[in-house]
Amino acid sequence: MAKFDFSNRDSFGTKIGVIAAAAGSAVGLGNIWRFPYVAGENGGAAFLIIYVLSIIAIGMPVMLSEFAIGRMAQRNAFGAFRKLAPRRPWYLIGVMGILGAFMILSFYSTVAGWTLEYLSDSITNSFAGKSAQELTQSFQTFQSSGWHPVIWQVIFMILTAGIVVSGVEKGIEKYAKVLMPILLVLIFAMVIRSVTLPGSSEGLAFLFAPDFSKLNASVILQALGQAFFSLSIGMGVLITYGSYINKKDNIGNSAAAISLTDTLIAIFAGIAIFPAVFAFNIDPKAGPELVFITLPNIFNQMPAGYFFSILFFLLLVIAALTSSISVLEVVVAFLTEQLNWHRRKATVIAATVITITGIICTMSQGPWDNIRLFGLNVFEILDWTSANLLLPLGGFFIVIFAGWFLNKNQIKEELTNNGTTRAMLLGAYVFIIRFVAPIVIALIFLFGLGVFG
Repeated sequence: MAKFDFSNRDSFGTKIGVIAAAAGSAVGLGNIWRFPYVAGENGGAAFLIIYVLSIIAIGMPVMLSEFAIGRMAQRNAFGAFRKLAPRRPWYLIGVMGILGAFMILSFYSTVAGWTLEYLSDSITNSFAGKSAQELTQSFQTFQSSGWHPVIWQVIFMILTAGIVVSGVEKGIEKYAKVLMPILLVLIFAMVIRSVTLPGSSEGLAFLFAPDFSKLNASVILQALGQAFFSLSIGMGVLITYGSYINKKDNIGNSAAAISLTDTLIAIFAGIAIFPAVFAFNIDPKAGPELVFITLPNIFNQMPAGYFFSILFFLLLVIAALTSSISVLEVVVAFLTEQLNWHRRKATVIAATVITITGIICTMSQGPWDNIRLFGLNVFEILDWTSANLLLPLGGFFIVIFAGWFLNKNQIKEELTNNGTTRAMLLGAYVFIIRFVAPIVIALIFLFGLGVFG
């Protein structure tokens, strides 16, 4: 078999393209669907403070490590470790990342399909006149209806594959630079509408006035885990995207810009949702159904609710899409570089296999829910395995590799572009990835396994 020609490897064309694509990967359903309900369940402002500190103290250094590994090797998540540590088992980190990406996109596309259904329902005004109980019943009926959500899931995966097949610069970067500004405009529109509702001040207080009596070990670890999940750490995305970053770009500045964008959008999602939740006397601890049951109920009662319902679910679709293209690219980059497959072939086969697995996940939320292992259906198994095993383990070994296997000079050369730029706080970065990050990630891992918390 012929080897892949790395001299003609695709890459990002501009610095803004790097930020748009990587921020798009980080900004997904984790920010707009998961962050508000996790924050709601964990006390609001106190959780938010720990979350932001986690992004700065742990998330950014780990992201920087993944970028550095990817750009240093100029390879996919598997090939990077094979190149930097030949004949050693570090490549297993890449295997975990690729397997994690495969699992995540399989069940993620299920939820993404729901966002398309709800966008369609918003456009056709299907929520109008329904009580909260009727909206709950509608969601449960749709979720368990079998092939109806599967159709939306397949459509979503076709959209994802259609972008990835065009390549890094002409596909992922091109669409990210369009989709991310649209996403920002939509979320700002939702924020303005939400904060101008009567009674919205209680929601803002819930999000920004901390009650530290609500802080406990569980809340802190939930915030750390959300920061980890939100930034796409440990799933091979950042190593893969890092490998496409131009050697002249400052990856420290890129990591800071991406982390800032990701954090701000999570906060804006909270501002868009919690004032409306409190304005209509809804429980902020509504959980995962907050977006698909609670918000349609709010839109029904809100002035111009039809218009803002469409805006919100369009926002969710775009957020899901910017993340899904990055996760699919992890698998496609592996297939093109390690097996020397043409990008079109790699994209079609990867997307098809993930879609088939995703269909099983979707059906496990309905007709196939009785197929269980350790009490979990297929959707829940892939979710639990990726979130609680593969991502934390991948992140843990990445910081061990960057902090202890690569020497300090290698890292310094990558962070300073061979001495042409300054690497601020290099000593603090090395200390964090050597000593702090491994301990924190190990705690997240043990918490996810239910050892404590």
